[in-house]
Amino acid sequence: MNSITLKNGKDKSIFRYHPWIFSGAIDRIEGKIQEGDLVKVYNAEKKFLAIGHYQIGSIAIRILSFKDEEINDAFWTNRLYKAYQMRCALGLCNSADNNVYRLVHGEGDDLPGLVIDMYAGVAVIQFHSVGMYLQRETIARALVEIMGNKITAIYDKSEATLPYKAAIEPENGYLYGKTENFIAQENGLKFHVDWLEGQKTGFFIDQRENRRLLEKYAKNKSVLNMFCYTGGFSFYAMRGGAKQVHSVDVSARAIELANRNVELNFPKDTRHEAFAEEAFKFLEHSSNQYDVIILDPPAFAKHQNVLNNAIQGYKKLNRKGIEVIKPGGILFTFSCSQVMTKDLFRQTVFTAAANTGRKVKILHQLTQPADHPISIYHPEGEYLKGLVLYVE
Repeated sequence: MNSITLKNGKDKSIFRYHPWIFSGAIDRIEGKIQEGDLVKVYNAEKKFLAIGHYQIGSIAIRILSFKDEEINDAFWTNRLYKAYQMRCALGLCNSADNNVYRLVHGEGDDLPGLVIDMYAGVAVIQFHSVGMYLQRETIARALVEIMGNKITAIYDKSEATLPYKAAIEPENGYLYGKTENFIAQENGLKFHVDWLEGQKTGFFIDQRENRRLLEKYAKNKSVLNMFCYTGGFSFYAMRGGAKQVHSVDVSARAIELANRNVELNFPKDTRHEAFAEEAFKFLEHSSNQYDVIILDPPAFAKHQNVLNNAIQGYKKLNRKGIEVIKPGGILFTFSCSQVMTKDLFRQTVFTAAANTGRKVKILHQLTQPADHPISIYHPEGEYLKGLVLYVE
């Protein structure tokens, strides 16, 4: 197997079990390594450290194991089985009112570069590294072996997630089975899942528990769901007894799907109205209309070099949300930007609030649910941050 030797003193993060090795830590490469190859990693004293997938870019190696072991079919089956068992322990595998959950969450499940979401027996996979992508058939076979008749289809949706420099041409498609059922159920609510053309794997599963919290605040309230995508927060608000729910997204396709999801759960219900409009433009004419506002934008920063611009974007958005909400209103605000830390997000919202001059209190500090686990050795896995604010 090809091997990589690190520079002197660059092995400290590995002794802390961090699953990434950056390109700047590499002293020399032995063998003709191609992107996606397995490599063994040694320190300057020739001590074995780890084995992982090599990739071109800042993160040069995603570590699979800190043991000198064979990465074979049994390895993949064992890792996937452990991930599945944890979801079963969370009560997600056999729930009567929920058939949506994340089965694999990358580094949080010791499978860096791999995301698998479950929708009513359909596994939607996104590969974020070439090494994982090259194992797609093995991973699909292991899923069928582990889950048996609980899995009806496996869909690979990696065209947009693999590194653009990789010399491969992935095509989205089924790895196993096929289905015409695009309706899933979350906490007793049904929704259409568009894993063929929709964002991410088709739905934002990571907001499941936060949507349920919103439901408790919605009774008799006028609710605005900004960046609504397919309407998740909207139909939870309706079930919670909201008197009015407005869903806003710049994508007309997302608005169409949000309307279909509302109709699926609340047919002919006139409390809901959706708008295909740019967020800041809509908020400009929304002053004092809403008791509850949800701000759940797409990631403003995917890389550290655009973080400052993202901070300004979050500041502007939250300032406007705090300005327009009714006195005594509840604001749910989120960031899914990995480079935006929890403390930095809170500081950004603080600045936005201070600029409005209104009194604001923090009621809840939110994060991703348990099926999106965070390895204690990989704090970067805590990507979803949220605050629930009371605005006087």
